[in-house]
Amino acid sequence: MAVSSMHTAMRQRLLCSLVAWLAVLLPLYVDGSPHSADTYSLDDRTGLGREFDGIGGLSGGGATSRLLVNYPEPYRSQILDYLFKPNFGASLQILKVEIGGDAQSTDGTEPSHMRYEDDENYFRGYEWWLMKEAKARNPNIILIGLPWAFPGWIGRGKNWPYDYPDVTAYYIVSWITGAKHYHNLDIDYVGIWNERPFDSKYIKMLRYTLDKYGLERVKIVASDDLWLPISRSILQDSELQEAVEIIGAHYPGTYTVNDALKTGKKLWSSEDYSTFNDEVGGGCWARILNQNYVNGNMTSTISWNLIASYYDGLPYTRDGLMTAEEPWSGHYAVETPIWVTAHTTQFTKPGWHYLRTVGHLNNGGSYVALTDSQGNLTIIIETMTHDHSVCIRPPLPPFSVSAQNATFKLQGSFQKLTTLQVWYSKLNFKSHESTLFKQLKPIQLLDGSFTLQLDVDEVYTLTTITMGHKGSFPNSPPDSEPFPKKYKDDFNDANPPFSEAPNFADQTGVFEYYQNVSDPGDHVFTLRQVITQRPVTWAEDADQTVSVIGDFMWKNLNITCDIYIEKPSTGGAFVAGRVDKGGEVVRQTQGLFFWVFADGTFKVTNDLAGSVILVEGKSGTKAQTWYTLTLNIQDNSASGLLNGYLLWKDVTINRPTSGWAAIGTLSFELAQFDNFFVTAE
Repeated sequence: MAVSSMHTAMRQRLLCSLVAWLAVLLPLYVDGSPHSADTYSLDDRTGLGREFDGIGGLSGGGATSRLLVNYPEPYRSQILDYLFKPNFGASLQILKVEIGGDAQSTDGTEPSHMRYEDDENYFRGYEWWLMKEAKARNPNIILIGLPWAFPGWIGRGKNWPYDYPDVTAYYIVSWITGAKHYHNLDIDYVGIWNERPFDSKYIKMLRYTLDKYGLERVKIVASDDLWLPISRSILQDSELQEAVEIIGAHYPGTYTVNDALKTGKKLWSSEDYSTFNDEVGGGCWARILNQNYVNGNMTSTISWNLIASYYDGLPYTRDGLMTAEEPWSGHYAVETPIWVTAHTTQFTKPGWHYLRTVGHLNNGGSYVALTDSQGNLTIIIETMTHDHSVCIRPPLPPFSVSAQNATFKLQGSFQKLTTLQVWYSKLNFKSHESTLFKQLKPIQLLDGSFTLQLDVDEVYTLTTITMGHKGSFPNSPPDSEPFPKKYKDDFNDANPPFSEAPNFADQTGVFEYYQNVSDPGDHVFTLRQVITQRPVTWAEDADQTVSVIGDFMWKNLNITCDIYIEKPSTGGAFVAGRVDKGGEVVRQTQGLFFWVFADGTFKVTNDLAGSVILVEGKSGTKAQTWYTLTLNIQDNSASGLLNGYLLWKDVTINRPTSGWAAIGTLSFELAQFDNFFVTAE
């Protein structure tokens, strides 16, 4: 009996070994024919690679989260969960925000906390709110601030913030201390000036000022542009080397330069992606997340932008990790890049380390592996085929990816692992019927090895972490709907923390709620354009201020708005329809603009600049008096009323054929607006 039992046990062990080997070998067979597999080693015996610093998203640069704050609950909270809640959606580890400068910075303007030298307000705008919401979901999220523009007083009349480095440094440090004092937010990193020349003297002054105010823990990222010349300057200047913690480059195409490596600094892709967020964008993002480290030793990648929450028709439509551009309906879309992000973020944390054994797959694609101090291991594999030129700036040479078999051999401290959890995505660029972030059965390892049959356009995560989760809510978000064809705002429901009125998207200037205590009548609460000095700009702001609202496809519409010109003699304000541009190209905006001026005149122009005049004449308007303007556009004809009386009519408008409604001013000047009402066909 003893011998028989021993033989039975031996047979069982042999059978188990055979099953284990079959589990490894079966994936190597396609249509009954064996296919060889390339072998890749994952080993920590020679030490670890660079420390992982996290994956993030960028709100700003600019006004890319503008519509998000207007979302009704529960949809707003659901969107925030998909972005920031750990083990739910994108589970972002970094949030980078714009330090508002009152100027156009890509898709709109974001307000400054210090509009004038003697002015401080740490409740303007929505970035404070967004950072707090992110922190509430993930207390460990890393926060970064970066300016795109500065209020005009910083430049002292010049479009340059470095002539008085102590003043600029104080301005930035005030934002950091204000974040802590008023919102209990600890800012971890701060940048210099987005994609603009850096000044070594200023960087050193910023470091000195941070230390002076007890902010030694706040580290500097520079220069949020290219690897050069900042890397070379750091190599040549020991004081600058001490001041800069991170070298951050934008759109590096997954590669770095030798001078950046020589500095010994951490290297980040501090802005990347900028791609339409369908499957193509998801594939782009998957490749970037892996190959930024494989090719360029970058330990953090930050997506521009965090969320596409700005009007269709503005530049870079839907270049976010997800889309939320309809607060009036509550509709939002959880896009492919959310789940591609989850392949990394749900199974790693900042402070983990890459293995040194990472690289490219022989038939295209790449793999990385990361570990923590507890012996956990996460492997991410991507086999994306789509042309780099679609999604990485600058474009890289063409490359090819084909189906392949890959054996991964775990060595060193990972050799004894027997099981890995598996998460899988398959992107279909043509049908868009993709499999996204699906949990497969755990894979069993034999002697620390496993083999995968890899097809093109796939992402695999294999990990010891068991906490992954594809988050969802019981009910889908509401269906998409166009902007309401009838919309009214009397600005009486002021919401000071968010500054701007719902759905108005400032393109030059800043329009804020205002309590007019001197007016006992119908205009106690208004919307006021508040910028009176041209900012230190990042984009080419228009010389006029303008805020758009509505549907970019509106054709026939009637707009009524009360206006109040505050600037005597030379002031002016307008209402407009079919406004066709915004963002970085706001200076080129066309539409139909109905202007009235403090000198008693009016004009109708075909452009924001006021250079294409369609009709002009006397209006009798003056400053510091309320007037009601009505603009009616029907097909190719338009008319305008002043206080209900026809002022002009039968003006022909041939272009544009559609666009937003808008309000604005002749220059950077104070003016108020009230009782805005638009109807569209």
